[in-house]
Amino acid sequence: MTLALWCVLIAGILPVVTTGIAKWGSPNLDNNHPRDWANGLSGYRRRAYAAHQNAYEAFPFFAAAVITASITDAPQGMVNLLAAIFIAARIGYTATYMADMSTPRSILWAIGWFSTIAIFSAGAWA
Repeated sequence: MTLALWCVLIAGILPVVTTGIAKWGSPNLDNNHPRDWANGLSGYRRRAYAAHQNAYEAFPFFAAAVITASITDAPQGMVNLLAAIFIAARIGYTATYMADMSTPRSILWAIGWFSTIAIFSAGAWA
């Protein structure tokens, strides 16, 4: 299995990690109504939950890009590198989101987004 496909797995796990950060040790956790509970969060827990939601938003485009690159015989080394950049950017995005660092967070989001576009179109470069 390629590194890029492993990155899809990692990208699929990241939202669960971020929601775990929001929930871990949280007072008044209501797992019967988690969305209602999440609306009452504040501080880094609220930002972790927001990063969780954004991770789910970013995942389909990234996964589709990796699959598209695979079926279009894109250069695998390039796809692997771009997928690793995406994962690094998403981890950095989550860390800067939780640290309330909006400008670095936005830059890392853009890096992830542009790397996904590059993966998607990598087959055209072959």
